[in-house]
Amino acid sequence: MQVSVETVGNLGRRMTINLPADRLQEQVGGRLREIARTARIKGFRPGKVPAKVIEQRFGQQVRGEVLDGLLREGFDGAVRDNALRIAGQPKIEPAEGDELAYVATFEVVPDFGDLDVSGLKVERAVAEVTEEDIDRMIENLRQQRRSWSAVTRAAKEGDAVDIETWSDVEGERLPAEGVERGVSVIGSGAMLPDIEQALVGMSTGDEKDIEVAFPAEWRVPQLAGKTAKVHLKAEQVSEAVLPEADAAFIRSFGVKSGEMEQFRADIRTNLERELKGALMNRLRRAVGEQLVEAFAGVELPPNLVEQEARALVAQVAEQNRRQGRSSQPPANAHENFMEPARKRVLVGLLVGEVARKHQLVLDRKRLDETLRLIASTYEEPQQVIDLYRNDPQLMSGLQNRVMEEQVIDWIAERAEHTDKQLTFQEAIAPQA
Repeated sequence: MQVSVETVGNLGRRMTINLPADRLQEQVGGRLREIARTARIKGFRPGKVPAKVIEQRFGQQVRGEVLDGLLREGFDGAVRDNALRIAGQPKIEPAEGDELAYVATFEVVPDFGDLDVSGLKVERAVAEVTEEDIDRMIENLRQQRRSWSAVTRAAKEGDAVDIETWSDVEGERLPAEGVERGVSVIGSGAMLPDIEQALVGMSTGDEKDIEVAFPAEWRVPQLAGKTAKVHLKAEQVSEAVLPEADAAFIRSFGVKSGEMEQFRADIRTNLERELKGALMNRLRRAVGEQLVEAFAGVELPPNLVEQEARALVAQVAEQNRRQGRSSQPPANAHENFMEPARKRVLVGLLVGEVARKHQLVLDRKRLDETLRLIASTYEEPQQVIDLYRNDPQLMSGLQNRVMEEQVIDWIAERAEHTDKQLTFQEAIAPQA
């Protein structure tokens, strides 16, 4: 098998693979003869199917499988022989004018030098789950199970108000006829602040007009970016009624004993799992920012960066689709994501290179602990564990995640690190 590699730019490579015709035919013929011995085709006895029929039925499939195997063998061998570190997925296409010649184009990992991380300055967030955090979660769960009871007093913070509204903007009534109906829990942020605040002090049957400045991205085009007169009518005011945290309440969350001690223990486990993920995300970001700053001048594979930018566009489009917004970005949308894509690619390549240069290997114990942690969030944990262990793609993704976390911890430990104490609420808060 003839394989040649040429350099295209600083990080691009072009590999030409010429497959040996005799070896291709030999392997195809051997596979077809194996199939002929066991193939069951209507009208023929097993083992007696003519070679021509076997060729017609299976020839194209077998040839494709053999070609794929030979190409992989040639490509992998050339990568080893030339000590290439591939960045991203290679693109392999047939060469023009020769059906047994293929061209693979790909990019390689840049040279990061010694990768000394001792000079990085990393701030590690630390936090723990307290009894007050558990109390707060129980209160949140009670709020989620609240019911509503109508009252005759004026509305205040925390009350739910059934309202009817219509708006007047530049002489146009919206809706043209009738009213819009909804429910607002004062202080929840579900409605514009001006409207929520106007509901405070209103009783059932009260009406008022207020001026509201609508955001530029408001969902109603006629109101977007404009100030309108909004007419409000309180149809009903209701106060929240919270359930007692008794045995029945506790059992409704899967604690069969109904005991508060076990309930609090389960909540602590869940909060600690959430906290662990939040602290790792903060550390990943802190280490990533330091790596980006330290290696900002390194040239990155341009195609890999563009692919990452397009992947970010796809993520945003999917989020928009789930929220009922337009999910068809323009063809050049990825251009706005090139800088964050570059940072993600840089950190990803650096993490891989740190693991390679320092011969870091996957911690199987940490992998098992992470898998059990994921599984514990489901009703049948063992089924989830079995699912991962029987699905190579799922397991590969989990292994990559755990390996990345290992490397992040390794870098942070060897950098100039300081610990910053946070409360649980501060630790899990979204980062700007």
